[in-house]
Amino acid sequence: MRNISDIIEKYLKSILHESPEGTIEIQRNDLADKFSCVPSQINYVISTRFTLEKGYLVESKRGGGGYVRIRRIELPGPTSLHTHLHQTIGNEMGQAAAEGLIYQLVEARVITEREANLMRSVVSREVLALKLPYRDEIRARIMKAMLISLLVKS
Repeated sequence: MRNISDIIEKYLKSILHESPEGTIEIQRNDLADKFSCVPSQINYVISTRFTLEKGYLVESKRGGGGYVRIRRIELPGPTSLHTHLHQTIGNEMGQAAAEGLIYQLVEARVITEREANLMRSVVSREVLALKLPYRDEIRARIMKAMLISLLVKS
């Protein structure tokens, strides 16, 4: 059985996918009532699974008329994807940023889940057992090399 966080995430992604503007606006309390959980559970899901690194922009307003607005940030088209990735990765890349980018590429169906798993394993801090900042520099180089290899048309 999936946990409540997975269920809430799946629900939010499904309504976000159906939104023509790529934006949804929700009330924390209404969503908490729908899933029989506390509003802090909703906050947890939004803050951990709808991050900028994963391709989402979250705005919120607390209080009586409060809301949470989640907007999907689309990757650029194929012609500018290479430039976008180069700018996103830069000369150094932390593990969280690398995992976020990989997640975003899977969500956009640019890479497969299998390719993503391979990439995650290669850029993990356990594999790149180096001191900072060398680890982040090597991770950035590896990410660029893997993505160029995956995105170049054969």
